[in-house]
Amino acid sequence: MAKDDIPRLSHLDRPEKLEDLLKQDRDDDCLSCRIVGGGAFLGLAGYSYLSGQQQLQAQKAAILASKSRFGIRSRSAAITGLSLGLAYLGLYRLFK
Repeated sequence: MAKDDIPRLSHLDRPEKLEDLLKQDRDDDCLSCRIVGGGAFLGLAGYSYLSGQQQLQAQKAAILASKSRFGIRSRSAAITGLSLGLAYLGLYRLFK
């Protein structure tokens, strides 16, 4: 080994730049990992929307009778918002 191949202690003592580490980390994401991860989020979004709306309709009479501050419309909006957030995460995972 040549003397130039051995790094100096002052070079090893410095932390690596965060930008360089993030660039190296991005390349590790394989296509199959993105497809599985994105599909999982999209499937979870569809399941949460469909099952949430179904349960909401099944409990509609009990919700209306409870005179809760959160009625059918606000609960439906919460389910839709959650599902849209999960769908966004799935699309982000697929294409980013």
